Amino acid sequence: MDTVSSNVDAAVALAMRSPAADRVRLIERLAGSLFSEWVARRDEPARSLLGMCADLGPAPSAGEIDSARQEMWGVVPRGDL
Repeated sequence: MDTVSSNVDAAVALAMRSPAADRVRLIERLAGSLFSEWVARRDEPARSLLGMCADLGPAPSAGEIDSARQEMWGVVPRGDL
């Protein structure tokens, strides 16, 4: 077993002996730190949600959405609602 693995095992064992609230705080700190490191190491800049969807083309218009709704609900028997 290498040193890193034994250090991780020791840290986990110590954390498991701690109260649940302390373990939650530990996870929050680690997650924040890991996220910061991940963002700093990324080669490409972060894209917005709108940027991620840009290749999908234009969104349907309100009229197209209304038409699709009427078409879908038109096949539902009214007595069941």
